[in-house]
Amino acid sequence: MRMTLSTLNWRRRETVRWLVTCATEIGVYALDSIMQNWFTLFTPTEATSIVATTVMSNSTIVHLHLDCHQQEKLASSARMLALQCAVKDPQNCALSALTLCEKDHIAFETAYQIVLDAATTSMSYSQLFTIARYMEHRGYPMRAYKLATLAMTHLNLSYNQDTHPAINDVLWACALSHSLGKNELAAVIPLVVKSVKCATVLSDILRRCTLTTPGMVGLHGRRNSGKLMSLDKAPLRQLLDATIGAYINTTHSRLTHISPRHYSEFIEFLSKARESFLMAHDGHIQFTQFIDNLKQIYKGKKKLMMLVRERFG
Repeated sequence: MRMTLSTLNWRRRETVRWLVTCATEIGVYALDSIMQNWFTLFTPTEATSIVATTVMSNSTIVHLHLDCHQQEKLASSARMLALQCAVKDPQNCALSALTLCEKDHIAFETAYQIVLDAATTSMSYSQLFTIARYMEHRGYPMRAYKLATLAMTHLNLSYNQDTHPAINDVLWACALSHSLGKNELAAVIPLVVKSVKCATVLSDILRRCTLTTPGMVGLHGRRNSGKLMSLDKAPLRQLLDATIGAYINTTHSRLTHISPRHYSEFIEFLSKARESFLMAHDGHIQFTQFIDNLKQIYKGKKKLMMLVRERFG
């Protein structure tokens, strides 16, 4: 049979599972020895996803007839293994380490610190967003917020990436910040403005931020009687200006190489742009000037500018 890399990887994973299963048949000490010497036998990913996970599973505990002391000793070794793997390969092992260390406060804190230490150099925005969502799910919203802001610093969404896979994560991070309060939202918006140049994403975030008061339903369900944030003041003013700027830049980018079959789609894009312009107190004037500039700069595109006049005057 022709051996491919994926086949070899599959065979290796199955061998690791077989080895761990055999060790459970011999007893506790064989498992402990395997975990103590994991770096000579396994990759960090194998050690966390197969070895430590198997050791801490209920089926293993039942199979070995372990008492409480033996269970804790084995679990402690598995957590130590997971932490070592997270240090060695945080990209692939940090989330597994957090999951395996959930029931031990000190180990969990250590795993979280490993993530923070690796966040700026060793981890991608998608990995950080995944761990941030996990933290929120486990009931740590401020830690989720911290990791989400770190993820944002790695992200770069250009003007034409309106279907980028990270968009849902960005919207989630903004919703989390909004739920925590005005200060958290004010801190995340500059990161959004720096990282996101896609007009439709920015306008979606802006719209969501203006619907309810930040922190309206805060931690433990406590209601905040604060007012809606003003679009004329920071931080929403900064987001509004960035959104309008993104629509202007994207419009010029689209018009550079637009073909007639995209004319109707472009007119709808301008309609969405107008919605954002009109959120500013002088938005009507800004939008009128914007359309007048387009008609002047792109007067050679007669059919398209005729459609622009029909819709926007």
